[in-house]
Amino acid sequence: MSFKKGTKLYSILKFKCPRCHEGDFFSHKNNFGLKNSTKIHDHCSVCNQKYMLEPSFFFGAMFVAYGLTVGLSIVVFILTHLVFNVGLIGSFVGIVISLLLTAGINLRISRILWINLFVAFENKDSITS
Repeated sequence: MSFKKGTKLYSILKFKCPRCHEGDFFSHKNNFGLKNSTKIHDHCSVCNQKYMLEPSFFFGAMFVAYGLTVGLSIVVFILTHLVFNVGLIGSFVGIVISLLLTAGINLRISRILWINLFVAFENKDSITS
């Protein structure tokens, strides 16, 4: 996997505009605060890409967030119950705590993943505002 500009992974992990990979996607840098974690800019400050492609566009990110939540829950269950031999209640507590701690970043990642499904990277030379 390549982690360089021009790849989806770059846009997702750096929270950059999916079109130019330069402008910031989110309004705030804090990944873990729930109050401002999902606030995004209206447009990219560099290429002027509109982030809200249609009304309620990020409703679909809810399904991505669900998948991330289920995946994290499975990993935590395997670690707590099968690896560390914690009981079922302890595993459940571990899952709840991990989901609460990662709620903000989960929301951010699901939104940036969702928009990256629909907006392709374009070289600076080919972008026309």
